[in-house]
Amino acid sequence: MKAIIKVRDVKTIFEKRVVHDGLNLTINQGEIYGLLGPSGCGKTTLLREMVMLQKFGGGSIEILGYNLENIKQDDAQKLRRQWGVLFQAGALFSSLSVAENIALPLQEYTDLSPKMIDEIVEFKINLVGLKCRDALLYPSQISGGMKKKAALARSLSMDPKLLFLDEPTSGLDPISARDFDALILKLRSLLGLTIVMVSHDLKSIYDTLDKVAIIDNKKIAYEGTLSEVTSVQNEFIQTFFR
Repeated sequence: MKAIIKVRDVKTIFEKRVVHDGLNLTINQGEIYGLLGPSGCGKTTLLREMVMLQKFGGGSIEILGYNLENIKQDDAQKLRRQWGVLFQAGALFSSLSVAENIALPLQEYTDLSPKMIDEIVEFKINLVGLKCRDALLYPSQISGGMKKKAALARSLSMDPKLLFLDEPTSGLDPISARDFDALILKLRSLLGLTIVMVSHDLKSIYDTLDKVAIIDNKKIAYEGTLSEVTSVQNEFIQTFFR
């Protein structure tokens, strides 16, 4: 399998607090890969480091052949166009409609005509299971589940190879959460995506993930499939999975 993301000996320090002390993991093409661990272990921090929203203190992160440690500005921009990010609360712009939110990356980063952008927006809205009439609504007028779908549509607007999801089912009722899980699996097979997901939703973890990395005590306590995870002698793993 082809490795898409390689994290090697990554260290993260906030002031004097060590968050990561030598993380190592590998994410292969086509996987839905979970970053798990107790609250405060640095799951979202690692995700933010991967998408270049935060600097890491040591080690290396390589994504799609680019080393983030010494990446040039032009290459960083190229790389950002090859991934989509769904933030935990959706991070939709409240002053823009659903359609305008989805269109924004296309307006910023492409030379496509307004007509072509409108067609892409309509396609992405249908792809995530929203209705055409939802396009005109504003974030304040839609439910939590619809916000997540609208934010997902925006993250897919540039046809990315990679998708980063931060707690995608948090704040959703159980039916909406399972609906979202099914959507993630459908999009992976339909679009050939590699997906990296931070989660603590046990049902979602078992239903969607191919592989996991569990961060605990500043290190990777386990990396692999869920079939063997309960055999690991680690207090968090034993408590969480049993």
